[in-house]
Amino acid sequence: MASVTSLSDSVHQRLAAALSAALPQAGSADPLLRRSDRADFQANGILALAKKEKANPRELATQVVSRVESGELIKDVEVSGPGFLNVTVTDRAITRNLAARYADDTGRLGVPRAERPGTTVIDYAQPNVAKEMHVGHLRSAVIGDSVVQLLEFTGEHVVRRHHIGDWGTQFGMLIQYLEEHPHELDHESGEVSGEEAMSNLDRLYKASRKLFDSDEEFKTRARRRVVDLQAGDPQTLAMWQKFVDESKIYFFSVFEKLDMEIRDEDIVGESGYNDMLAETCRLLEESGVAVRSEGALCVFFDDVKGPDGKPVPLIVQKSDGGYGYAATDLSAIRDRVFDIKANTLLYVVDARQSLHFKMVFETARRAGWLNDDVEAVQLAFGTILGKDGKPFKTREGETVRLVDLLDEAIDRASAVVREKAQDLSEEEIAERGTQVGIGAVKYADLSTSANRDYKFDLDQMVSLNGDTSVYLQYAHARIRSILRKAGEARPAAHPELDLHVAERALGLHVDSFGETVAEAAAEHAPHKLTAYLYQLASLFTTFYDKCPVLKAETPEQIENRLFLCDVTARTLHRGMALLGIRTPERL
Repeated sequence: MASVTSLSDSVHQRLAAALSAALPQAGSADPLLRRSDRADFQANGILALAKKEKANPRELATQVVSRVESGELIKDVEVSGPGFLNVTVTDRAITRNLAARYADDTGRLGVPRAERPGTTVIDYAQPNVAKEMHVGHLRSAVIGDSVVQLLEFTGEHVVRRHHIGDWGTQFGMLIQYLEEHPHELDHESGEVSGEEAMSNLDRLYKASRKLFDSDEEFKTRARRRVVDLQAGDPQTLAMWQKFVDESKIYFFSVFEKLDMEIRDEDIVGESGYNDMLAETCRLLEESGVAVRSEGALCVFFDDVKGPDGKPVPLIVQKSDGGYGYAATDLSAIRDRVFDIKANTLLYVVDARQSLHFKMVFETARRAGWLNDDVEAVQLAFGTILGKDGKPFKTREGETVRLVDLLDEAIDRASAVVREKAQDLSEEEIAERGTQVGIGAVKYADLSTSANRDYKFDLDQMVSLNGDTSVYLQYAHARIRSILRKAGEARPAAHPELDLHVAERALGLHVDSFGETVAEAAAEHAPHKLTAYLYQLASLFTTFYDKCPVLKAETPEQIENRLFLCDVTARTLHRGMALLGIRTPERL
């Protein structure tokens, strides 16, 4: 299926050609077209162009209008104010464009893929081995997953990376304890759930920590075990792998509950770069990018200073020879640039780590690993707050476990579905409750600009009113209900029909889906897509109130309005999928 040129792009092309004809000496000129509440579109580019060419803007605008080729696309162009152009497209053009999108059997709604896609490595969803996932892990996973969907939909080659915390001194403690208590991780019943696996690890961690703090001889043995781990001792590595495998069972169970696909081959933790650390340090030191300071290998920055006014360095290697996060992150950059051949490195990481990544990226630039052809970006996200506006905690002041939060969202949503359900079985209510609850959590996160904090309010999240995923899911389910009730009438486009103002508004918005997706993908901004979808559902509600569908005046009008309903539902379904949210057929 060929891609469909949006009405906005078609109008833009006509106006740009008219501008070039009116002012040939200006070359190609941008009419700066946008949606408008005064007409379908407004072009603002003539003002700047007239100023540049020392021309009267209204006179230039009038000349442009006289050169616009309208055809079946443009119904009217009028000069407004000091030199704006208000453009109205024909009803026929709206319906024909939507019909072309509707005919796309690939599910892409005629949205084109990038002609020259690049390669993006996206680093997101980074839990820690042997530790439970908490509310702080939610945003990286949800935002990262949506950005992956957006980029892949637009044609980008995306390489997913989950940089899990699976290396460091705590593993010496854990491994030594398991060596001395070999049956602590045995499972009597064989298969275990993810939560059971993590419960075992959590118990093991607490026992080993207690012994580490109270027994000096055990502490010495545990530290020696860290050296064995870093040296690649086979027995130590085998035990370490057992911890990683147990943790993955848990990770996969949580991500499955979040309705996210996490593939084992995409999990490349801190340990994955262990063999590169020494070479990374050597390259930085030999090039002069890093220098020795009090035994540590450091990179200094003029604009990064501590409270005492002295420079704060990025420590790549500690004075005792150990490696910090910087060495691992810089090695990961080398791998992603030189082995994977990425054009963009995208890190979905908490805003509180912004200084660390600023220094890491600048170090990589000084070393020549990042350049004009490779961009590194931190998609920094804010904090999830409780209703009181403070960081989200339990009543006891503990960090909220992610599985507990998701389970509560599902319970709340199931109650809403049960209240509204008319012909759903208990099994269907449970399935819809999960889809609505998880969708509510994701949408609340994604509808907030990533760099902002937001309040976690489940009552609002599962509300049928306002900017929530439930409102959008309900709109989709309502459309599906209309289509089921249509009997023998089928959706069919009728370009010859005049459109109601509510039909025009809905049609024009549906047609701009591809442009919105392209913008959201390019800016790594899922909240731009959520805003589009909320407006789409709102415009459908207005259309449904103003324009009878099954009781329209003629069979042709019934078919055309069913067609408008169906293309809206398909757009909602595709858009929500790009956010990682399900759209049930019934609610």
